[in-house]
Amino acid sequence: MNDFKLSIKLRKIHRPSYLVITTTIASPSKNLYIDTMRACHTNIVGCLVFFAVVLVALNACNETTSVKIGSDDLGGIVTGANGPEAGVWVIAETYDLPTRFAKIVVTDDQGRYLIPDLPNANYTVWVRGYGLVDSPKKKTKPGVNLNLTAVMAPTPEAAAQYYPAGYWFSLVDVPAKSEFPGTGAKGNGISPNMKTQANFIRSIKSGACMACHQLGSKGTREFPESLGVFDNSYDAWAHRIQSGQAGASMISGMHRIGFEGSIKMFADWTDRIAAGELPEAPPRPQGLERNVVITQWDWADEKAYLHDLVSTDRRDPTVNANGPLYGALEASADYLPVLDPVQHKISRIPISVRDPNTQPASGPEMPQPSPYWGDEAIWDSKTNVHNPMFDEEGRVWITATVRPPDNPSFCKEGSNHPSAKLFPVNRASRHIAVYDPRTKSYTQCSTCFSTHHLMFAEDENNTLWTSGGGNVIGWLDTKKFLETGDEEASQGWTALILDTNGNGKRDDYVEPDEPVDPTKDKRITKGLYSVAPAPDGSVWGSSLGYPGGVVRLDPGANPPATALVEYYELPLDSNGEPIEGFSPRGMDIDRNGVAWVALASGHMASFDRRKCGTLNGPEATGQHCPEGWTFYTEPLPQLKGVSGSGSAESSYYTWVDQFNTLGLGENIPINTGNGSEGLLVLKDGEWVVLRVPYPLGFYTKWMDGRIDDPDGGWKGRGLWATISTRAPFHMEGGKGTTSKVFKFQLRLDPLSD
Repeated sequence: MNDFKLSIKLRKIHRPSYLVITTTIASPSKNLYIDTMRACHTNIVGCLVFFAVVLVALNACNETTSVKIGSDDLGGIVTGANGPEAGVWVIAETYDLPTRFAKIVVTDDQGRYLIPDLPNANYTVWVRGYGLVDSPKKKTKPGVNLNLTAVMAPTPEAAAQYYPAGYWFSLVDVPAKSEFPGTGAKGNGISPNMKTQANFIRSIKSGACMACHQLGSKGTREFPESLGVFDNSYDAWAHRIQSGQAGASMISGMHRIGFEGSIKMFADWTDRIAAGELPEAPPRPQGLERNVVITQWDWADEKAYLHDLVSTDRRDPTVNANGPLYGALEASADYLPVLDPVQHKISRIPISVRDPNTQPASGPEMPQPSPYWGDEAIWDSKTNVHNPMFDEEGRVWITATVRPPDNPSFCKEGSNHPSAKLFPVNRASRHIAVYDPRTKSYTQCSTCFSTHHLMFAEDENNTLWTSGGGNVIGWLDTKKFLETGDEEASQGWTALILDTNGNGKRDDYVEPDEPVDPTKDKRITKGLYSVAPAPDGSVWGSSLGYPGGVVRLDPGANPPATALVEYYELPLDSNGEPIEGFSPRGMDIDRNGVAWVALASGHMASFDRRKCGTLNGPEATGQHCPEGWTFYTEPLPQLKGVSGSGSAESSYYTWVDQFNTLGLGENIPINTGNGSEGLLVLKDGEWVVLRVPYPLGFYTKWMDGRIDDPDGGWKGRGLWATISTRAPFHMEGGKGTTSKVFKFQLRLDPLSD
């Protein structure tokens, strides 16, 4: 509460027509005391003027040290030992609503905060910030002016416990460039397949480890007691990566990199941290970063993990305004989690496979028990839903398993299907399904091609393009499918064919293992990880690996027979070393046809095809357009032992805000910031870090932007994301922590209501 007080004392002096007026303005909580004295003639207006000046000064003090709030707001001032605390977070959390709810804001340069639009409930409120430890938690309700006292961290070690995972991960000492190529188990412990340091880093960040969870969180930089007792950290790490249902996959990943060398690296990392080594301190939020309002809800359950969520139609972000959000639980469980953000309610939509003989995506086997769940197999999904998308009518389309992998005959050689006649496909591990909220119906579509991500084109057939097909790129004519239910006639796919003879049309081609023939085209096996249809009708996607690249597909008039692709790799020098960035993960396209992609090197990169001197022909096989690439180093420290550009960041995906759903303009690229624990917004070439301070461990693989009210200012729009780590029990809160939905909004200033 505001505690400014004004006291006035009057006394006569030896001249009877004069008074001496002494005033004191005091605020004990602000350690502020101002004394003024004035002698004035009792018969003139000077005394009144003096009083007015004092009252104006008092009002000015009130305006700079208090916050005007509404009945559903919380506001106040955060002070520390040295005065106002600028750029720290104020967190309000409640369990009174149908699901746990929290809202987070940042203080301005005077330490003031305002948390707007809180549902009526009892809240716990506290301060968190860099250089601090959490303040004592206070209980309150909305409509209160609540001043808070920040608590300085007693030691650097205590302060560092609140740093994002990526800062801790930056302490990893990567084997030197001279250690590559690896010399195997009897040499330096690094696989001979790791030809360069960059490829090794790529395999850690975008292959074996950080594509599934953070490295650097408390749950990974330390060993939980439940893991067991070991003679040394090497043995502890060797045991850790065998734990739980992902154990076999982790072991396989480490052997691809080099088991002995990678385990030695991680053991050294945790030993140095245990001995007291600390990362550099992150900066506090500045500028636009202080305008963020982060709202969060719990959803799903403690044993499930998510991959993505969806809130609207990517092509028209006003679809499903204020409506429910839907999530994808990948290998963990067979339901779609649902959040109603208006009523703060969560629910589930059960889903199933068509063929009961379909096996779970992740079996119950585990080399060693989980330190969190023991021998319990917590993942049992058969549908393995990976990615959801809305159409213009509010249906939710998902990549989901329908049946076992062996394809029906219409997909294979000998079929009359137009795509199968040109390139038959024998197996598909994940397919397509659609849920209609209006009819509450769930419809499966068995595709001949595997799916991973999906996204709608801007065409009359609402063509749904997919990634994950490996040797092919597949699509579904959703208009035809909804009208006829004919899954065979509604789908198509194409091989990836480069126009290496440069004549602008598709011709006979040589196979991937054959040299380029200037008189023919060439098939490549650079399958799509992400997929992004562009406004001009082309379809883009990222291709994983080292150095990796982006693919552009021009469908042509009859895609199975006319589609051609272009492939643009990240540039390498003559020794196979990256010129700058390397190894994409998720990518997106802007309205101008520029591709934006997250790189394992710790960059965001853009690729502008318009800058290329060569688009096709016998030299257009990947390394032919270095001039198309531009790189932006993500805002984390670099790993130890790495001299090249980049950072310890490992963003999973780049998403482009094509329609100004955040409020910073159109075509704004945003990285998922998986090590930074926040969204990384690239605005005019500079980073705006929208960090999630609570709970520690924010890690998302996708985001979605929605406009609930085009005329509602900052309150009518926002970005949505979910926790996507496979190990939510690594987060703050530990075992029992569920996944969460986050809404990011940017207001005009830190006190906007």
